Amino acid sequence: MTYCVAIRLDAGIVFLADSRTNAGVDQISTFRKMTVFENPGERVLVLLTAGNLAVTQAVTQILSERIGPEHVSVWTATTMVEAVRIIGDAVREVYHRDAAALGEFGIDFNAKFIFGGQIKGEGMRLFHVYSAGNFIEATEENLYFQIGEAKYGKPIIDRVIQPSTALDEAAKCALISMDSTLKSNISVGLPLDLLVYEADALHVTKFVHIDGSNQYMNMIRDTWGARLKQVFGEIPDPTWLDSYVPPGAPRLQTDTAQPVRARPPARFQTEPTSPPVQLVAGNK
Repeated sequence: MTYCVAIRLDAGIVFLADSRTNAGVDQISTFRKMTVFENPGERVLVLLTAGNLAVTQAVTQILSERIGPEHVSVWTATTMVEAVRIIGDAVREVYHRDAAALGEFGIDFNAKFIFGGQIKGEGMRLFHVYSAGNFIEATEENLYFQIGEAKYGKPIIDRVIQPSTALDEAAKCALISMDSTLKSNISVGLPLDLLVYEADALHVTKFVHIDGSNQYMNMIRDTWGARLKQVFGEIPDPTWLDSYVPPGAPRLQTDTAQPVRARPPARFQTEPTSPPVQLVAGNK
């Protein structure tokens, strides 16, 4: 499994990918999942991959090798939409070639991609490409895409990111999102590839390959965990009707209520000692 995330902002795009693949707890390998197509001054395109490694590598190979004048490629596409359609075509080509054989072995055709960047003459764009080769685009209301183990790193992005967020702050947010995923899922692992593309630069200006000795990533791991525990400790415990609550403090229980109870067997039924409550209908 993997975790990749890309965030499109007014100031640029942040791309982050891990590099772990595994076929079980004792078969763990490292494969980098970020590929950059860069022609300085003309285009910077970034592809992140997740899913079946053989499938995603086959798609990436098609995109990387078909570069001659007889091919329309991501290197020659005149718009980002044309480029992402080329990626979709490559996904479908691999599907038609390999999906049936994979199915005979009980293996799903599973591949997802994040594709984004900028081609000279138009603005930055960011896309999520699915296993069928179809795609959607990031918008002002939906600024980011995740593929792979997305659930652990989603909450911090939802709470922090806005279109006006600075690139460095967004990079920090993406790294915290990744750290949350690393903490909760062993199928995601170091090293990481982090690329920050600055709008209209048309070349890669900020990139780092992050391993276990990276000082900043280790600082995030230690600080984020400690601060979460600190904030957790500062939130008051829940209060009940029989609890003392200082004036102005929020209460959890403000009135009496009863749960929905299953009707007990007849041999357990006794005279009610509390007000009648709603019961789940039972057999008579």
